[in-house]
Amino acid sequence: MKKLLGYVAVVEKNKPYVAMLFIQFVYSGMALLSKAAISKGMSPYVFVVYRQAFASIALSPFALFDSKQAAPLSCNLLCKLFLVSLVGLTASSNLYYVAINYTSATFAAASSNTVPAITFIMAILIRVESISIKHMHGVAKILGSILSLSGAITFALVKGPSLGYMKWYPENPNHSSHPLTVHSKGDNIRGSLMMLLANTSWSLWLILQGFVVKQYPAKFRLTTLQCFFSFMQSAVLAAAMDRNNPSAWKLGWDIHLLSVAYCGVIVTGVCYWLQVCTIEAKGPVFTAMFTPLALIITAIFSALLWKETLYLGSVGGTILLVVGLYSVLWGKNKESVKEESIEAEQAREETKLECIIQH
Repeated sequence: MKKLLGYVAVVEKNKPYVAMLFIQFVYSGMALLSKAAISKGMSPYVFVVYRQAFASIALSPFALFDSKQAAPLSCNLLCKLFLVSLVGLTASSNLYYVAINYTSATFAAASSNTVPAITFIMAILIRVESISIKHMHGVAKILGSILSLSGAITFALVKGPSLGYMKWYPENPNHSSHPLTVHSKGDNIRGSLMMLLANTSWSLWLILQGFVVKQYPAKFRLTTLQCFFSFMQSAVLAAAMDRNNPSAWKLGWDIHLLSVAYCGVIVTGVCYWLQVCTIEAKGPVFTAMFTPLALIITAIFSALLWKETLYLGSVGGTILLVVGLYSVLWGKNKESVKEESIEAEQAREETKLECIIQH
């Protein structure tokens, strides 16, 4: 009985770690499956429509039973949610899935590591966050942002010699290249720029969420509404872009259906809930620390499944990305600790002042 209770305690203690590992595997699967589906002919615009439809359906039960009391949905708030969905979910998703057709699944996973740095830079520009070079945490955030963006550019543009450790498969000069492999340098640059734009749009969405949540704190309802708005917006865009190709909307029992269902239900539905629980238990910094794992997992599976070639430049870019990410997170964590200590000191001073006044 004691052993059983001990195992239960160990499982409870390690639940956040297991949850974050699972989430990174899911995100890796999202990059791999969406790359496979779009490379096999699925329209990226139609992909977004179906993904947001599946996400809306998956989140609806949670939205119905969301226990938090939210403010009434006014016309003004609905308009704000519509615009936020357009800027964030619709723009970032469409750019991401168009870009992934020109780049690799590994780069898609790598570029996600730039989101903290881009978010930080945008937050400074619109004065949501302040920065001070007089403190070490401020310098760390600035240097980390520069390193993250430099790493993404290096990953996209610098190749160098290929790494031959994965060449376990026989090379056949008469065999055509794997359909998921991108050879054109122009496509790589175009896709990389679009991917960075997608991450910029997503970063802006993250910042805007801070304002929207204050007005409407029921998170599941908020996310469901935004997914539904994005579904409608993406449907209009897809209808315009694929108006001469009605067959693009057909879904069969193939990789296309698997990918959109996986991205809509598992990524948006399950992972959203797990991330909320983990953030409540361990905080946002702990959650962000696991982000580079998705890149490592994606790179390994891309090399094994799609025979994607890894280059020395990609490794160098990855190292810059990861170092930059942890530098930003370290600076943000130190800043949070300092702010908490200042607030605690102010609270103690106020308590002392109240005691003096009472006496």
